Amino acid sequence: MNHSPADDDAPPGPLPGPNPDPDRNHDAEDDAADAPGGRGLYRGGTGDPAFGFLLALALSIGLTPMLPDNADLRYTLAWGALAAVGVLGWLLGSAERIEREEPENLLWGAGFGLLAGILFLLFGGDVLENAARLIFPGMTVGTLLALLVFVMPLAETLFFRGILQQHFEFYIVGLLAGLWNIILFFPVMWADLLRAPAVAIIISVALLTMNLLYSYIKERNGLAAAWVCQIVGLLVTVFIPFL
Repeated sequence: MNHSPADDDAPPGPLPGPNPDPDRNHDAEDDAADAPGGRGLYRGGTGDPAFGFLLALALSIGLTPMLPDNADLRYTLAWGALAAVGVLGWLLGSAERIEREEPENLLWGAGFGLLAGILFLLFGGDVLENAARLIFPGMTVGTLLALLVFVMPLAETLFFRGILQQHFEFYIVGLLAGLWNIILFFPVMWADLLRAPAVAIIISVALLTMNLLYSYIKERNGLAAAWVCQIVGLLVTVFIPFL
């Protein structure tokens, strides 16, 4: 083949190797982060959910010396740690948003919470009354109502059902949430539980059952329904016996 001088002046062709277009790689990374199960957006927005859970547990255990006089402050700080992780996940990460809900889903959530609460009242009303007064010692009705309607459901729904349930099966999330409640509540009434271990077993079963219910409702009817279910369940099983 003849070689001409013009061939020496021709621009070189594309070099082999990685894609020279950086925007293409960047778009692929963004798509991977936004894809279901992608970890880039979630970790950048909220960090590891296990860290939030361990932080809340550490606060709950570390603030135990505040009991019994400052149980409400301990609860607020511990739930606040969960809420902070949940809100950051909702604002910046991949935590599940509450979209426009169908009314029947909210009704299912309220109905399940009411049914479960009534069953517990019928078969363990005396235990629930004693437990409510031991768990929330010396609190006014207004303070208790605020904790049960706003603070506790907000923190636990956003964290457990909004973040953790995207990564684990609903029954695992329910068990973790129940364990969290046991660690949070039992130190407040530890002396009384030591005198009546059967009561401790009943309360543990109730906490685990209700949290499994909330996680199931989230799986079945959505996040808002689980939120409503927890509010109704707490009002029936805690607030009414407390009165």
